[in-house]
Order: sequence, then C-alpha cells, then structure tokens
Amino acid sequence: MSNSKSTILVVDDQPGIRRLLMEVLTEEGYNVCTAANGYEGMQKAKELNPSLILMDMKMPGMDGIETLRELKHLNQAEKVIMMTAYGELGLVNIAKDLGAYAYVTKPFDIIELCTMISQVISANAIEY
Repeated sequence: MSNSKSTILVVDDQPGIRRLLMEVLTEEGYNVCTAANGYEGMQKAKELNPSLILMDMKMPGMDGIETLRELKHLNQAEKVIMMTAYGELGLVNIAKDLGAYAYVTKPFDIIELCTMISQVISANAIEY
C-alpha cells in the first residue's frame, strides 16, 4: 500500500503530539505537515489541500471547532479526524455536524489511529 501521494496535516498545540504523529505517519509513507494552532492550520490547509486533517479540538486561540467551521466554509474540511483529551460528547457532536469524519480520544492507540487514517483516506464518500 503506497501512501506517498497522501498528505496529512496535523494541527495540535502540543509539540510532543505533533512530533510523534509526524514520525509515525512519515514512517507509514504519508507526507506530513504540522501546525501549532488553528490559524496556522488554516493557512497550511489552503496551501497544501491535504488528503486528511488530524486536528486537536482544544487549542488556545482558534480552537479545533472554530478551525473546522472555517475549513468547511472554505471547502477544505472534506476529511477531518478530531482529537480530544476530554471526550466531551457535546464538542464531538458539533464536530460531526460540521463534517468531521471521526474523532479519537487522547491518549490514543497509535496503531488504531493509523488504521483509522488509512480507512478515512481510502474512503470515497463513507462517513463515520
């Protein structure tokens, strides 16, 4: 399975999470770009048109929900997986209403996350 044409944008305010996901997903064969906040994520999404955006819900400044709302407005929110350490059902439902494909709760199982990413990228119009 070659993922070399798929670009994943990781948007998270925690440097350790960005570094971990960059290393693991690069090893899986993806092109990976990272952003430290929602504003930077918006810019990079416009520039890169990534195959998938993996985004934290809780970030200072522009949080994941606001960023997802803006990305959807720009037609850049086709495939988004939200990450949350809080598991707040209200936020998860808002994210799904805004078009997020799925969500994962931190700490996540990296193998399960990689499987989910592969499924979402290869899915055409299947929503979770």
